[in-house]
Order: sequence, then structure tokens, then C-alpha cells
Amino acid sequence: MRLPTARPDSLLGSLHSPLYLRWQAGLQVFWLISLIQAPLAMKGFDWAWFAPTLASIAVYLAAYISVYVQPVARLPFHAGAIVVLGFVLWPINPLALGYVVIGLALLGFAQRVNVWLAGIAVATVVTIAWVQWFHVPWMHVAIVSGGGLASGFSNFLYVRGARRDVQLRLSQAEIGRLARMAERERIGRDLHDLLGHTLSLITLKAELARRLALVDPARAQQEMEEVERVARHTLGEVRSAVTGMRAGDLHSELVSARLMLEASGISLRVEQPEAVELPPKEEAALALVLREAITNIHRHSRATEACVTITRNGQDFSMRITDNGCGGLAAHGNGVSGMRERVSQIGGRLAIDSPAKQGTALAISLSRVALPGRAA
Repeated sequence: MRLPTARPDSLLGSLHSPLYLRWQAGLQVFWLISLIQAPLAMKGFDWAWFAPTLASIAVYLAAYISVYVQPVARLPFHAGAIVVLGFVLWPINPLALGYVVIGLALLGFAQRVNVWLAGIAVATVVTIAWVQWFHVPWMHVAIVSGGGLASGFSNFLYVRGARRDVQLRLSQAEIGRLARMAERERIGRDLHDLLGHTLSLITLKAELARRLALVDPARAQQEMEEVERVARHTLGEVRSAVTGMRAGDLHSELVSARLMLEASGISLRVEQPEAVELPPKEEAALALVLREAITNIHRHSRATEACVTITRNGQDFSMRITDNGCGGLAAHGNGVSGMRERVSQIGGRLAIDSPAKQGTALAISLSRVALPGRAA
């Protein structure tokens, strides 16, 4: 059976999480089997319960799939339909209790807490009525309210985290796009400034050398030597202008770090001079080290706060990255070996202090780091 295509404003369309639907769908297969198998074992086969149960499965599948592929605005309607379906079938098939709990859990996907809590309250009241009218066990009241709260809250947290991840990816992609655009504009301006005047000068000297070639060969040779000198000088300037295309940008990494950590609920404090001037090679390596350290904080630290402190004192440079997480960072794990190698390649030192349950501190220090364009 071919599933309907997810709408862009649907749960799947907005979260890009098809694997989650497959995982959920796998669980539903076992649930639907038990919906028939359990009453078959307790009551034996009887069309009185089998036919309504079979019909309910078709309705349930249509509503369940719609929760994921239809617009999120309609999600409470489809989830509510599953809850109603459960109450209708419950007097005939006790396993229909699962419909009610699943419907309440799906309400958590809507990210509308008032609707979700109202659904649990109404379902609990109706369950109490079913206890009185159809002699449903009182324990089922706790199952409906407790199961709806626990599973719905879990789904609520999942969607909130998934949406934050989507926003983070979009923000990082936008930062990358703006950085590339700014770099292209910079290179365009630099090349225009460098080549506009220089090519005009080369053209004039080449024309002069052509006119002097027969009249004054020595002067013509001198002009061509001048053309060669200007061309070589310009080539060096062009290479310097485009070197930044491959170099890492420490400032951009700090912006990306803030976006990543704040999307994870981790506040980031940055302390740095107004301008951090570093040679391209050193800045590229430090940007990669910062990226790896921030990724470790995001994935493993369980921290709530992080801090990046950058200092520049003459030719001495240091960068300290700390968090208040669980600590216990392995000396050669979680990318630490790669960070050590990058810092070592630029003549720096990396120190790690990561006691268990006391956070982690990475200290990178470089000595005799020249300003760009100057000798160390």
C-alpha cells in the first residue's frame, strides 16, 4: 500500500523525520495484532466483536496516517477521532483502551498544551462514566490519565527538539550562505581593485614595448622586464586575496556555536577582544578545534552553560572553552585526538581538565603568533 505524500505543513513535512514514522508504524502492527488476538483468546471468535474491531482498524489507520501527513492544524481532529473510536469500541473489545491512550499521546504532537490537557481531562471523565455504565475496571482510569500524560509529554518533547534541530540546521545553512556571499563579494572587490589598475598598466607597457621593439630594442626589453615584474607582483596579490576562501573563520564559528548550543538549551558566553587578528593557517586550525569542542558540549556534556574566552597579549594567544556539564571527557576520545593534532600542527598546546560531574575545560595556547602579514 502506498502511503499518502506528506504535506509541507504536516508533521513529517515540517520535521523531515520519515524514520520516526516507520518506527511508530512498526509498533502499530504489533498493537493491531493484539487488538484481535487478545479477545480471541478470552472470548473466542464471535462476529459481534470481530466485525466492529475489523472496521475500527480501517478507521484507525486512516486517522493515524493523517496525523503525520495532513496539516498540523488538523492533527487534534485526527487524534481526537482515534480517542472517540476507542471509547465506542471499548464496551465490545476491552483492548480498545489502547486507541484512547494512543490518541491522547498523538495530541502531544500538536504542541498545543491546552488542547492536549483538555483531551486528557475529557477522556478521564468519560472513562469514569464507562466504569459506571459498562463496569470497566477502575484501574483503566489511571491508565488513560497516566498513559496520556506520559506518552503525550514524550511526544511533545520529541517534536520540540526536532523542530529546534530543523531551525538549527536552517540557521547554520543561512550563516554559511551569507558567509559565502560575503566572501565572493570581498574577492570580487579585491580582484577589481588589484587587477583593474594593474592590467591597464601592463597593457600600456606592452604597447610601448611593441612600438620600441624596432626603434630602441634595449628600452623595449626594459619595458617587458617591467611588465614581467608587475605581473609577478600582481599574481602574488591575487593569491593572497583568494587565500581566505579556504581559511576557517573564528568569528563565524562562534556565531554557529551560539546557535547550536542555544538550540540545545545551553547558554553561551563569549569573551574576546574587539578584533582577533591571526594568520590564516592558525585561524583555520583554531576554528576547527572550536567547532569540535562545541560539538562535544552539544552532544555529550549535558551542560546548561558554556563559555569561550579568547585573549591576545602581543604574540601570545589563548582560547579557553569551558562548560558546567558532566565532565569525564576522555583524554583521547570524542575528537580530542584530532584537536590535539590540529593544535600541535600550528605549534600550540592543548590542556584538558575534565573531572567527573564537574564540567570540562579546554585551554589552547599559542606563543609567537604573528599578526597577518608580519613575520613572527
